[in-house]
Amino acid sequence: MNKHRKTGEVKFEQALERLEKIVKEMESAQLPLDEVLKRYEEGVKLAKFCSARLEEAQKKIEILAKQADGSKTLQPFEEKNQEPEG
Repeated sequence: MNKHRKTGEVKFEQALERLEKIVKEMESAQLPLDEVLKRYEEGVKLAKFCSARLEEAQKKIEILAKQADGSKTLQPFEEKNQEPEG
């Protein structure tokens, strides 16, 4: 079985790379419909996996933020170099 289909065993970077490949394959318009549907299903699973990993990382960053006196405070993660969509 393809390791990319087992998202629990795949690193974030690998999942994102596979997702990008799926998008390119689907955009090429050279796949039969049944293959497009398979790629779409795999892509949705990978997108959910990546989203969950990012959310988990964000929560860890918030938890690890500390005040000078040692007390923890939740601080939302703000990405400074975020590229605009579109």
